[in-house]
Amino acid sequence: MGTLVNGSERVYRSILEVMREFPGSQLVLSVGKNVLPSDLEPIPPNTIIVSRAPQLELLKRAALCITHAGMNTVLEALAHGVPMVAIPVRFDHPGIAARIAYHGVGEFIEVTDLTAHRLESLIKRVTEEPQYRANAQYFGSVIAQRHGVELAADIIESAFA
Repeated sequence: MGTLVNGSERVYRSILEVMREFPGSQLVLSVGKNVLPSDLEPIPPNTIIVSRAPQLELLKRAALCITHAGMNTVLEALAHGVPMVAIPVRFDHPGIAARIAYHGVGEFIEVTDLTAHRLESLIKRVTEEPQYRANAQYFGSVIAQRHGVELAADIIESAFA
């Protein structure tokens, strides 16, 4: 749920409750420094809670990314072809979450509407319907072809020339 806007025990508890319904999956839940893992007990056996996670390495193996819809996480998930379920928190997150759904790379639920049951249905939809992953993989190929980091560096360099 991001490095800047994490710490919502209610959101974390909803995610943990849902994981009990997916015993064959593993969740790595990054909670930042605002929440202690012991605050979230009982923790399902298929869950690892950390303050920080190696996100890029995890995305290489992920079937799904549950995100607050921060731009960095969304672009990294897409670059790895990973579909998402977004729980937008604030700032630009609602707009990014709407784009996730619009482009068919995932679904979203407003944090005020979040329940374990609703989250579970979105996770099932996104992981069981192959079009979400196919769309995420398509955008991953677009990102790879555009060489975004190099393009951004070129634009910045030309602005200062």
